[in-house]
Amino acid sequence: MADRDDEELQMALRMSLQGSPPEAKRSKPRESAEESVDARNRRLQRELLASAAEKRMKAVESKTVTTTLLVSATEEVAENSVVTSVGSSSLRAEVAFEPLDESVEGGGRMELDIGVQLSLVETDQLFSMIFGNGVSKNILLQWCNQGIRFSSDPETSIGLVQHEGGPCGVLATIQAFVLKYLLFFSDDLSKCLNTTPFQSLDLRRSCQGSCSSLDYLTSITEDRKARALVLGMLEILFSCGNRERAMVATLGASSCQSGERSEDARTSEMIPGYLEGLSIESASDLQKILRIKTYTSTNIAFEQILFELPIFQSRMGALLFLISALLSRGLESIQADRDDPSLPLVTAPFGHASQEIVNLLLCGQAVPNVFDGRMDLGGGLSLKGISASVEVGFLTLLESLNLCKVGRHLKCPRWPIWVVGSESHYTVLFALDPSVQEENELEERESRIRRAFDSQDQSGGGGFISYEAFQQVLRECNITFPAPKLENLYLSGFVVWSELLQELLELDKSFGGLKDSSGSMGKKLFDIYHFNGIAKSVLNGSPVMGGENPLQRPRLCKLSVSVPPRWTQEEFLSDTGENRGSGVSQVAESSQQAPLVDCIRTRWPRAVCCWTGDIPSIV
Repeated sequence: MADRDDEELQMALRMSLQGSPPEAKRSKPRESAEESVDARNRRLQRELLASAAEKRMKAVESKTVTTTLLVSATEEVAENSVVTSVGSSSLRAEVAFEPLDESVEGGGRMELDIGVQLSLVETDQLFSMIFGNGVSKNILLQWCNQGIRFSSDPETSIGLVQHEGGPCGVLATIQAFVLKYLLFFSDDLSKCLNTTPFQSLDLRRSCQGSCSSLDYLTSITEDRKARALVLGMLEILFSCGNRERAMVATLGASSCQSGERSEDARTSEMIPGYLEGLSIESASDLQKILRIKTYTSTNIAFEQILFELPIFQSRMGALLFLISALLSRGLESIQADRDDPSLPLVTAPFGHASQEIVNLLLCGQAVPNVFDGRMDLGGGLSLKGISASVEVGFLTLLESLNLCKVGRHLKCPRWPIWVVGSESHYTVLFALDPSVQEENELEERESRIRRAFDSQDQSGGGGFISYEAFQQVLRECNITFPAPKLENLYLSGFVVWSELLQELLELDKSFGGLKDSSGSMGKKLFDIYHFNGIAKSVLNGSPVMGGENPLQRPRLCKLSVSVPPRWTQEEFLSDTGENRGSGVSQVAESSQQAPLVDCIRTRWPRAVCCWTGDIPSIV
């Protein structure tokens, strides 16, 4: 019986490829009310294939095959994948089948979509954009040997584990979005079986269901983590596609006959065998295995990516996801986003993800800078930054070294989750409570003044503006300084933010300043967590015996943070070294040795951080 079914499946496929085929053969009607589940599924699959073959034959006769056919279990036809353009060339359309509805008893899911193959010209453009010319084999190995997998260690099971150094920017950004769903939409995950896309989640609610401790996170099932991962990936890809589309790069199985790919061919057991011995050394190598699918429906995309998740968990996963994001944005749009399109997105000599890659995944645009908006350089030249608020943010050690300025869009995201950048690595910082970002009256005033100041700052993050621009800030923020104070601020020929802030701390709030005579507003106390996904040796305090390899796992660290009131003059002076000696100052002094604390202080100035155990590492 099974052999006959297989023969009918193959016959339907062969008929779909013939120029003048005979009438498509359909499976026999149901003869018994007690038809088994397996028999029912096989019957439905045969009907799908026969219907698709019949429709393709009609399309061939009229020579109007221009779209991909999506055939459901009820034989309804809908457009899902259209002929799209990556560069100047069109992609070739292929026949695709939509999986059977999950309401079919026993699963009955079937996926035969082999996707669209890029031309060699398009693949060469893509390969060159990512890696440039003359990329080293070591960099290619890093990017071709990193899957998107959760850690198997119970203490870090919510985190994506990293084994290669290059793709950390991709993994950390995906991790940030995964945490968004695990932390703040945990109730929704139980409803996201295969039909709830990220856009249907109620993002406007107050997050009363957010988790209060890591105990919950360490007990999350693999199924819920998988759904959170797919939702995070989809949110990134649809953001890159202007909320209109997501293009997903997957693998083509050349070993399958007539383009047929069964569900078994996509299991985690089969994929490593397919990838065994596979080497990507050129655009030609990439073109042979790469297939592209375009989705405009988040429902369909969610189910498909969840079904194909083993492909992204394979060693090609990180590279495939990066390619998906680039194609979703469009290669021409990617180049238009950048200040210098001639440079590769993966930086030499170590193969790190550039800031353009991280920004693309965070905000949907491959801009190279982290400040808000654009910076006009004059003469028609400008530098591109982050144009709008984001869901998860970004902090960097480079800001603490005065090498850049992170704008409010990235520094104050919608959710308390940040990708953290160092000179060579990306990690993730997050809080369990969204209230850590709430501001009181004077904090909001300071933030408003700072935004007005930054909007006039044309120094590239240097923190100073002209006197004319300063007058605009005063008018916009309703600040009234005595004449002697104004003269003192402008002695150097321009107004410096640090000097302005000190004067604002001495100016009463009734005049637009930050001085709180009542002293009713206190400091902030909260916990924050840092996750470093790169697997490092963990000895657990005991020596390695008999040459045994130490445990390799990511690291998760809890930090207790104390933030003094930003408008208190005494606290401001303690940070500048004029008020040392107190216990708090001594703790702050010792915590400055941790680069992560320097990053945290770019978000919460003068924050004091304490933790148990080893210093949290951002490298």
